[in-house]
Amino acid sequence: MDRLKGIFPALLTPFDRADRINEGALEQLIEMNLAKGVRGFYVCGSTAEVFLLKEQEREQLYRCVKEIVGDRAALIAHVGDISTDKAKGYARLAESLGYDAVSAVGPFYYKFSFEEIKQYYLDLVGSTRLPMILYHFPNFSGIQLSVAQMGDLLENERIIGIKHTSSDTFALSQFKNAYPEKIIYNGYDEMLLAGLSMGADGGIGSTYNFMAEKFLRLVELFQANRMPEAQELQMQINVIIAALCEVGVMQGEKAILREMGLEFGTARAPYIEPDKDKLKKLMDTVMPLLG
Repeated sequence: MDRLKGIFPALLTPFDRADRINEGALEQLIEMNLAKGVRGFYVCGSTAEVFLLKEQEREQLYRCVKEIVGDRAALIAHVGDISTDKAKGYARLAESLGYDAVSAVGPFYYKFSFEEIKQYYLDLVGSTRLPMILYHFPNFSGIQLSVAQMGDLLENERIIGIKHTSSDTFALSQFKNAYPEKIIYNGYDEMLLAGLSMGADGGIGSTYNFMAEKFLRLVELFQANRMPEAQELQMQINVIIAALCEVGVMQGEKAILREMGLEFGTARAPYIEPDKDKLKKLMDTVMPLLG
């Protein structure tokens, strides 16, 4: 369980000029973050543009990341899909490749009942020997489970934690207080310090891709009870995140990585690339803070 605690970048997907996955750029990104000391990686999550990928591309990412990382860090495969059968297939692939855990957003769009969502997770847990991490992201998935409903899922010993991408830190603290043995990840990068203060065991985030060192330092400062410094660092992080929000987070993160020398391409349609003036403003704000 300790192997799965800490800072985990939710990996972005680089594309080349032909809109294919750029495995070389992905390897550069992974090696850069391993050198910084991240605990592991969250593969094929929202940040990966997962629902804009073809099935074979998703499988390619699972394989490629494992080949690059090997056993040097922990790997969590996000296998969530609206289709239970597809999700089970991704989970079985992750197990065959040697991943440490699987994670899944609940089945979305059709407004499934809680009983249907619960059965979806039970079916996934039954399809593999890997432990499951719930992916709670109500703003994007449209699935808003109560604390009691999440607790019902956490009662299953195979479900070992939650990726809590929500501003409800009260719920986060309730999960941790009721299930102290479970791993709770903070999901919103701009709230990591708040999440840690309410009991989170670490974080999974998208901006970790290009500034993991700031989040690793934030955890160190929090654990050392150096709160004024931790607050100052979270504020600096949030200046960067606010700038990203002005241009589009996915597009902005890829632009930053391109500026750092990684051939990351652009976000896949229907995302639209920001104009040059917006990108210049982003770089003028962000790059000095990354120095």
